[in-house]
Amino acid sequence: MIYAIASGKGGTGKTTVTASLAAVWDRPFIAVDLDVEEPNLHLFLRPQIESETPAMLEVPVLDPERCVLCGQCADFCRYKALSVMGKKLLVFPEMCHGCGGCLELCPEGALSPGGRELGHVLSGYFDADCGRQGFLMGRLRVGEAMSPPLMRQVKARLPKQPMASGPDILIDSPPGVSCPAVNAVMDADCVVLVTEPTPFGLHDLKLAVEAFGPLGMPLGVVINRAGIGGDGVRDYCREAGVPIWAEIPFSREAAGAYARGEIVARALPRVRETVLSLMAAMRAAAEAYREARHA
Repeated sequence: MIYAIASGKGGTGKTTVTASLAAVWDRPFIAVDLDVEEPNLHLFLRPQIESETPAMLEVPVLDPERCVLCGQCADFCRYKALSVMGKKLLVFPEMCHGCGGCLELCPEGALSPGGRELGHVLSGYFDADCGRQGFLMGRLRVGEAMSPPLMRQVKARLPKQPMASGPDILIDSPPGVSCPAVNAVMDADCVVLVTEPTPFGLHDLKLAVEAFGPLGMPLGVVINRAGIGGDGVRDYCREAGVPIWAEIPFSREAAGAYARGEIVARALPRVRETVLSLMAAMRAAAEAYREARHA
């Protein structure tokens, strides 16, 4: 099963919840950090990294001697990575999305495949309560704007066996509802939306439900720092028909554990019980969704 932990905005406690789930999970799993722009799950799980490999994106390389300035490649590219300027074809690799269409279209073979580095894919393991488990993450190159291609390369490292017989996947998703967030959750069997009981939290939770709801998988909400705001999030969830799977009360002890880089579910027994209940709700929703899909 694939479980994605997401949020409509940053700072709600998404990684805190993911790390706590990893601490209490009681069957084989792989923890995956797909928040490649600002990965920080490793700060809590403290994995032993065994490999770090560059992630490359295929981009066109121009042979100006063969180019006849027909302009087919520039007309095809919707991202303006190629442009005919006067008597010269210009290639802008930073704008390329790596679709390869220009390579196929060029009648003179003036474009050949090259590459530019997106970032790195790191893999290893960490010690969880149920034993040694896998860890996978991506780290985007500083200044790079193309995170989805790197995320896809991270996901390509996941086991290819049917998920019913393989390890579970816990995904720490990017915050928000843009392309990276959708890319992270699109294969999930359920999505956990971590929010906070504030006006900003409620606003962005609504955006997340609107963005991820049409994908079809079950959604459930975790209210982090419960007690610091009003009942707006609860009222919305009741009206929208989105279940609240857990509430983690605000406490100085939890904030202190987080600041020390500790996993909150390990530091505070009452939070551990809440996260165990969350795990049960996630599994029930994901299993029902999987059964309905294969009925």
